[in-house]
Amino acid sequence: MGLKEFLFLLRGLQWTVALAAIGFIGGGIAGLFVALARTSANKLLVAVTRGYISVFQGTPLLMQLFVVYYGLALVGLKLDAWVAVAIGFTLHASAYLGEIWRGGIEAVPRGQTEAALALSLRYWSRTKDVVLPQAFKISLPATIGFLVQLIKGTSLAAIVGFTELARAGSIISNQIFEPLVVFGIVGILYFAICWPLSLFGAHLERQFAQGSR
Repeated sequence: MGLKEFLFLLRGLQWTVALAAIGFIGGGIAGLFVALARTSANKLLVAVTRGYISVFQGTPLLMQLFVVYYGLALVGLKLDAWVAVAIGFTLHASAYLGEIWRGGIEAVPRGQTEAALALSLRYWSRTKDVVLPQAFKISLPATIGFLVQLIKGTSLAAIVGFTELARAGSIISNQIFEPLVVFGIVGILYFAICWPLSLFGAHLERQFAQGSR
């Protein structure tokens, strides 16, 4: 494999990182609202978001991308592959991050909320200044773990013709007929991104475990 093919793989890696970043950031914003709705006193919001999470956690990501790209096209909404996978990954991430952060919010000691109530803090101030900082700290290792899974999951975007790292490797392999070499390099590139994140998540988990003793 030559320099030209390697540069093509790096362009695929660039789109992999971009897609994971969009899905994670967009999913994080939406997931925050999902988490707040799941922990609210409104039974309707709790029921709706519980169903939303169940749908995305109970179906394969591959099917979700397929439905967004091909399903919307059936009703006349034809999306570009890039837009479709960005929406699909954002929806997928919002459900998982919402559930992760819901667990973090519920793990915050009740005494913290009671103290904020005693100080007459309003809901948004109580949530923003007291609950969420502690909840995000608690759920940070799991959040990083999900980001690693999201990066690896970008390989499924090839189902709609989106050229990320895995699909770029498939294209190069079909051109030069060296699958072991090509996908060996693809695996190394995935590993170079995911392994440091996994180590960082494990490090944070150990730190928080020691801090809670």
